[in-house]
Amino acid sequence: MHNTTHPYHDANYIFNLLRSHNLLTQEQILQLTPRTVVAQRRGQDLVQWLSGLHMNKADGKGILEEADILSLIAQDRGWPFMRLDPLKLEMDTVTRLLPASFARKRLVLPIKMQDGLLTAACYNPLDKELKEDIERVFHGEIQLITAPKADIDYIIRDFFDFKRSILAAETALYDPNAVDISNLEQYISLASPEIAASDKHIQKAVDHLLQYAMEQRASDIHIEPKRNETWIRLRIDGMLHTVYRLPRTVHEAISTRVKAMSRLDIAEKRRPQDGRLKIAWKGQEAEVRVSTVPVAFGEKVVLRLQSADILFKDLTELGFSEHDLQSYQKILQHTHGIVLMTGPTGSGKSTTLYSTLRHLSTPAVNIVSIEDPVEMIHEDFNQIAVQPHIDVTFSSILRNILRQDPDIIMVGEIRDLETARYAIQAALTGHLVFSTLHTNDAAGAVTRLKDLGLEDYLISSTLLGVVGQRLVRMICPACKTELTVTPQDLAPLGYMRAYPQNAQEKPTIAYGKGCTKCRNTGFWGRIGIYEILTVTDAIKELIHGRASEQAIYDQALKDGMTSMQHDGLRKVLQHITTPEEVLRVISI
Repeated sequence: MHNTTHPYHDANYIFNLLRSHNLLTQEQILQLTPRTVVAQRRGQDLVQWLSGLHMNKADGKGILEEADILSLIAQDRGWPFMRLDPLKLEMDTVTRLLPASFARKRLVLPIKMQDGLLTAACYNPLDKELKEDIERVFHGEIQLITAPKADIDYIIRDFFDFKRSILAAETALYDPNAVDISNLEQYISLASPEIAASDKHIQKAVDHLLQYAMEQRASDIHIEPKRNETWIRLRIDGMLHTVYRLPRTVHEAISTRVKAMSRLDIAEKRRPQDGRLKIAWKGQEAEVRVSTVPVAFGEKVVLRLQSADILFKDLTELGFSEHDLQSYQKILQHTHGIVLMTGPTGSGKSTTLYSTLRHLSTPAVNIVSIEDPVEMIHEDFNQIAVQPHIDVTFSSILRNILRQDPDIIMVGEIRDLETARYAIQAALTGHLVFSTLHTNDAAGAVTRLKDLGLEDYLISSTLLGVVGQRLVRMICPACKTELTVTPQDLAPLGYMRAYPQNAQEKPTIAYGKGCTKCRNTGFWGRIGIYEILTVTDAIKELIHGRASEQAIYDQALKDGMTSMQHDGLRKVLQHITTPEEVLRVISI
């Protein structure tokens, strides 16, 4: 039988729950007791007070948060409990059914409407008048669930403020006689709505999008025009999430605002454009690359967010195994030759390149990079942006770059024979050259260079090594759980081939069960899986003798290369990622 004290103010009750679930030790509780008495005398909410102390949990899994305490109380009391994920809520449902002032004052939030039943999240389900007041406002049946105050505050601030900006902008832009001339489905142009990118509501909405993307650890923002609305999608840990569906009326103003911020031609809507801007928020900075392209219903805008802490990492933080790190560092000891990064778009090549350049950077070394575009400005490098419209290309810069007395040259990508020849020439004249190629694996880089038209003897005499890579999602540490499997379960990753001596053992792997921290995906963050092909004398002979890609790959394995598949398997056995995630990103 629970006592009559409100559970949020009952210290003994909360402490017993936290101790029994191994979130606080008896020693921690004893140390807190005197301060708790003072907090109770002041009538403080102990859930909020305890979470504000930022104490370490007894189980070693992070800091004690409001959601940890509230979920235990809800479980004990039989209250439905839910963490609020902004990516899984419909903005229209949240903002339309209850007034913003009521939601803020009573800490309640509509989250789902189904068959006439409104499900609302509240902080205090023991507020007897709350349900009656919501029913009076809503005029319908209500179901209350419990949610953390921090979640409710965040969603109210996030959704209502953004909605207000969008509604104000939509009202200002509304023209019942306007026809959207950027929509390819429109055949007759009568008038186009006046663009209001300078409107304060649009500015606030765009600022909100950028802040929100940084909060959610997004790498890309997609602003996509559809027939009747605009979708806003965020790419988080490599996966796209639809976060907003906006009125189509505001699309032009939003895209124009972004184009103006990134110094693009706001009048040009027929051709693709690329630009950049830099944003700062709450002590974080990010370089934003902006790309626009005309699609069926208007102009699609994609913003790629790159922060320095992602692009410039220590080599030990990239995900190299000890063996691969030693192999790579050995390649980097050369003073001349070519080192290539390979992999599809979004596989982390830029991070590996930038991190490598920073590793090699000293006051005694002149590093020159040629990029399209410059992804992250770093004052230790001399960075040159490709500008094809004035004939400043990879090849034209490489043609003249040796007069700049470089020690290390980074070429953003080798796309054609001319660029490849100049890169080879730079390597032959005593420079260390880094670049990228789009191939499936490390051995494929040799084939790709041959396909471009390079002679075998030039490749074999200049190529030092090739790094093949992919990015896999890491298991969320907050909900990681171990599982024993059989060797056969890991057969697609080559377990028996890699560890024949363990044929009778049952390996353990890990999965993320899904929690509020990872939005029930089971993943948090990404890490690289690699294969590092060092061009040995044996491989030089194979290249010079026009051997097949498979023969080069097999020789690399004999010389000690760990395949990407094996590196992925190793990270599975180290409980960093899952078998399915490795299989998703590599082709076997």
